Amino acid sequence: MEKLNENNELFFGMELKPLDIIERSLVKTYRKPIWARFIKAIKEFELISPGDKIAIGISGGKDSLILAKLMQELQRHSIYEFDLEFIAMDPGYYPYDREKLEFITKYLEIPAHIYDSDVFEVSRALDANNPCYMCARMRRGNLYSKAEELGCNKLALAHHYDDVIETIMLNVLQGGSYKTMMPKLKAQNFEGMELIRPLYYINENDIIRYTKNAGLKPLDCSCEISEKKSGKRSAVKRLIESLEGDFTNVRESIFKSAFNVEMGAIIEWKDKEGEKISFLDEY
Repeated sequence: MEKLNENNELFFGMELKPLDIIERSLVKTYRKPIWARFIKAIKEFELISPGDKIAIGISGGKDSLILAKLMQELQRHSIYEFDLEFIAMDPGYYPYDREKLEFITKYLEIPAHIYDSDVFEVSRALDANNPCYMCARMRRGNLYSKAEELGCNKLALAHHYDDVIETIMLNVLQGGSYKTMMPKLKAQNFEGMELIRPLYYINENDIIRYTKNAGLKPLDCSCEISEKKSGKRSAVKRLIESLEGDFTNVRESIFKSAFNVEMGAIIEWKDKEGEKISFLDEY
């Protein structure tokens, strides 16, 4: 196991900047691409209300770590009070990754509740051909349960701008439907619980730049599937990258499509109750 050097700078291959610099850069160096976009999502989608108790899902990845620091910064300067709980599920990490998660959250002063689960093992057993989908569903249910246990009314997850784009494309190409990743939604199986996505407007590349500047080397999902870089989402990510040379602002166009749906040009859609409506019904 790697050890801290005499200046307390090196651990797990990371040369971390001091915490005060890491935190300050969110509202200074990265104010426009990260902080301003974070605040825009909070306000535009009304993600936080006075008196909320919000659970922040922490995986140890770059996205959840920046979400945690942004929420802490917002809590310090908010004009109204809300509470935060940081929950970090260990779905079956390798011991090295578990230790790295513990170190990173401690260094960043994120008071995470780290608890064990068997999500990796169970998701592979339930669906060996598509464990990533099953894993994602199980993780979310597990986090909802922990949030509920801690008395939270909201669960914040770290899906960002690129996740939204990729989800739209996945649904079109694989699901044969047009659906986006919503900035907030009510939990179906947990009464009174709401899921929010405060990173909705933040580009993944800006998160990567911030992470590298901080000296962080976060976790990936730490399973063998992730290590192989397989899966439909990875394929969609590569597809979108390949389109950028032929289409201007392709990412922005895909993202904005969810804001510019023309119902008069849709053959069939579902209402809030899930009932199908044909354009012929409105013809």
